[in-house]
Amino acid sequence: MLHNLHTHNFTNNPDVIEVVNCYPYEDISSTYFSTGIHPWYIDTEKVDEHLAIIEQRLPLRNCLALGECGLDKRIEIPLDVQAEIFEKQLLLAIKYQKPVILHLVAAFQELIEIKNRLNVNVPMIVHGFSKNAQVAKQLLDNGFYISFGKYLLRNPELGDVFAGVPDDRFFLETDTIEEGITEVYAKATQARNIDIQTLTEIVSNNFNTVFKNGSMAGKS
Repeated sequence: MLHNLHTHNFTNNPDVIEVVNCYPYEDISSTYFSTGIHPWYIDTEKVDEHLAIIEQRLPLRNCLALGECGLDKRIEIPLDVQAEIFEKQLLLAIKYQKPVILHLVAAFQELIEIKNRLNVNVPMIVHGFSKNAQVAKQLLDNGFYISFGKYLLRNPELGDVFAGVPDDRFFLETDTIEEGITEVYAKATQARNIDIQTLTEIVSNNFNTVFKNGSMAGKS
């Protein structure tokens, strides 16, 4: 069984457990999903409404995570507005003990500061990682997990970064790419110089560890 940490495209493939991103204004149509306010799609007039929907969904067993949510310095929405909404979501994740899938662009220091200040005690996964080994180490040292997908396929140099991440701290994903999770797994096996069975077991163990409070426990 393959595991897809973050996707916007529900494939309903019986051989893949996939966590489908579901915004508050979208219907739930997948087996497992995450839900959150993406910084790109913040609607300040509807934040309270969207937070209420998120809080209704988080207790559901098939809601595996909060997210994607986070911070993005390359958009026009002011960072302080993003941070306020991000922090409100993190408090919900803590309340319902759900992991968090993170969208992060050029705001790693801010992320670490918020995590420490709020004493976030649930797993936090930076999805779509594309940075260098130094940034990866900083995230790992601060307790984050890292998910790889699009950029692992597109950037050959990222393979070396991925190979340096400990077995118990990474996930694989497709996000919005056309390629399937099998292609991501194939690239990951090459980067780490391991066979597909070993990789599958590693990712499965990480899912069971991080999502142990949901329906994922015990699946492999």
